[in-house]
Amino acid sequence: MQTVSATELARNTREILDKVASRGETVDVLRNQILIAQIIPPPQTMNAAQALAGLAFPALTAAQASAWLKDSKESFQDALRDPWA
Repeated sequence: MQTVSATELARNTREILDKVASRGETVDVLRNQILIAQIIPPPQTMNAAQALAGLAFPALTAAQASAWLKDSKESFQDALRDPWA
């Protein structure tokens, strides 16, 4: 974890943000030796193709998919209901 002053952050914003983005480093920002902020990288995400890459296809046969869809809808009703009633 890197610690920088607010002045150093103002002078070197691009470089500091590049470290956060490329290396995943967290940066503490101090003003008068008091921690005032932390710059942290966002959580790692993946797109749908990356998430499904490890699955063996087809995961379900057509019959299994149809049965799953039917089972998943059994407890739902087609009519609308008033949630406030």
